[in-house]
Amino acid sequence: MLNRVVLMGRITHDPELKTLSSGVSTLSFTVAVDRNYTPKGAEKQTDFINCVAWRQTAEFISKYFGKGALIAIDGTIQTRKYQDKSGAPRTATEVVVENASFTGEKRDTVNSQSGGYEGVQSDNVGDGVIDDSLSDEAPF
Repeated sequence: MLNRVVLMGRITHDPELKTLSSGVSTLSFTVAVDRNYTPKGAEKQTDFINCVAWRQTAEFISKYFGKGALIAIDGTIQTRKYQDKSGAPRTATEVVVENASFTGEKRDTVNSQSGGYEGVQSDNVGDGVIDDSLSDEAPF
């Protein structure tokens, strides 16, 4: 069996890092992803996908990404059942983010107030390294 999700889209609101009573960091956010195909004469369609990140992944996203930032993520789809405030049964489907990456987008092209994610590289979430020697120009 295989459960793998890879997405690239824009964060719809500033993520808010929370710490559970156990000390574990968590972050819930939504990524807006445009559909590849638009029927002739129709408007572009966008899917809004709920995501959750834990521990270092949550801390990394909270530190370097804000509203409007383009983010690439991979993880798994998870569904869970819960009861809402009125006691009605609900089902939530979300992507559990295992890795988050920068897309190479320049910071000044994003309508974001988070800043700080230019010049940062990460092969794996939580391992981000700030390298001030990185220029705005690609070497190729």
